[in-house]
Amino acid sequence: MKRKLIAALLVTAMATSLVACNKGGSASDAQPTTGGEVNQETGEFELDKIVLVINGTLTATVENRQDAFEQQWEDAVGIDLDIQQLDHSGYADAVGRKFVAGDRMDVILLSSDQYAQYAPTGALWDMSEAFKNASFQSRIKYPAVNEGLYRDGKLYGLAPAYGNGCVTYVKKAWLDSVGIDPATVKTFDDYYAMLEAFRDGDPDGDGTKGNTYGTIAAGYISEEAPYINYLPEFWQDAYPAILQGEDGVWYDGFQTDACKEAILRLAKGKADNVIDPTTLTNGTKDARESWFSNNQTGSSGAFTYWAGTWYQTLTDNLIKNEVDSEIVELEPIAEVGAYINREAPVFCIIDDGDGDNTREQAIFDKFFESMLDGGEVEMLWLYGAKDVHWSVSADEGFTINPGQDSEKVYGPYEEGEFHLLPTPNDPNAVWKKNAIDPALVICPLEGEYANYSDESSLMTEGNAFFTSHMKDAPSTPASELFTTYAADINTAKGKCIASVVVDGMDIDEAMAEYVSTVGDKVTQILDDLNSQSGESAQ
Repeated sequence: MKRKLIAALLVTAMATSLVACNKGGSASDAQPTTGGEVNQETGEFELDKIVLVINGTLTATVENRQDAFEQQWEDAVGIDLDIQQLDHSGYADAVGRKFVAGDRMDVILLSSDQYAQYAPTGALWDMSEAFKNASFQSRIKYPAVNEGLYRDGKLYGLAPAYGNGCVTYVKKAWLDSVGIDPATVKTFDDYYAMLEAFRDGDPDGDGTKGNTYGTIAAGYISEEAPYINYLPEFWQDAYPAILQGEDGVWYDGFQTDACKEAILRLAKGKADNVIDPTTLTNGTKDARESWFSNNQTGSSGAFTYWAGTWYQTLTDNLIKNEVDSEIVELEPIAEVGAYINREAPVFCIIDDGDGDNTREQAIFDKFFESMLDGGEVEMLWLYGAKDVHWSVSADEGFTINPGQDSEKVYGPYEEGEFHLLPTPNDPNAVWKKNAIDPALVICPLEGEYANYSDESSLMTEGNAFFTSHMKDAPSTPASELFTTYAADINTAKGKCIASVVVDGMDIDEAMAEYVSTVGDKVTQILDDLNSQSGESAQ
């Protein structure tokens, strides 16, 4: 009855799903026990299968031969894998609905926001001991990635790779067209002048001035931490979230003067048409496709997006669409200082709430131990299915975009030579990676797999560029009140920003509306967090 009431009131909010766990006494109120049983002879829990809930992070989608990935995983691990891949853009809400419905979930991928919200609810299994005793412990290259995931001494999820972040890419042909050397773009004024030049000139070369934009993004603020990663030059030192100051006191970063100034910069950018007007409603796919479209009229010169692998992917899409493909990575302007390295997404095990860890440990052993085995199964997560997404067999190679200016020949390949294959659903694109970025994984491949890498020079350059210009994102707070109110607060923030940037409302009036809408909830969260901080300091 309680779950039905929650679902009726707030079925689309992720935070609501947690109330079913928070107020029901245990995660088992919202989650059925996973199928399987204890073997009476061995005492081990024998799973019937593992149900994995994941978003678009898994590149081996149904259209991209997920069946081959799944089959090879099952053959290697010895248990069925049921992949439930939810839509990437609506993932948080979809996960919330699954919790409310009590759907079976064994392993689930959560963003840093979701992890912080679910961690205190009892819905996730504390894998501290399992992680400490894991066979892959001695091979972890980046221990800090998971050290930062502990909450009150407990670990509720595992990040197989570090978080990564976004950098600002600029089309070299557009810079050349307007006569700007990217090395001279050092301040916000320089950056803004570059955007204006893209707006006023003819960088797309169609003979008409004024039909292009400076930059485009997937929203003025992101729905997930680190929030400001798609328009960092406008946000600068503002961080619109609940933050902990150097003095240990928690405060609302959205109500600071720095945040108000950032919103006003965004409003000016929108009013001046240096920011593409579709930014408010764009998803990441919309923004990407506009930026590398084969028709550059109406496109933008700058685009802030993920580092490393995406440096290559964006370049490949420009080539595919027969657009000048050289991209410049813009060093952070002075007001930004460094790009933000996000908290890593984590894979978590659902706790059935029965007080017995046997089942959860069995899931850890099958799923996580194999994921970071340094060999066959880790390859599946990094690169996908053998002889479907990648191969080491001798073959004649292949050609993408045959007969076009962008034609490129790959191969031939000798026996034992690692190489990626054409993407299953697009023969004119080369496969790159699966669910874990090989350049970011915490445990490197070993043995015969150690040299299995197809990291391009652009990927290597992009990862090196980002790591030399990054800073870690602020930690996401963990409290039951934050969990309960986060969705409402995020909605109010989005409305406040849109009111100023799109509708022209006075910033103080819009901020007052934000405070009147969710100010009491923010105060309750801050009181809760500061109370926790005070208790831990004693």
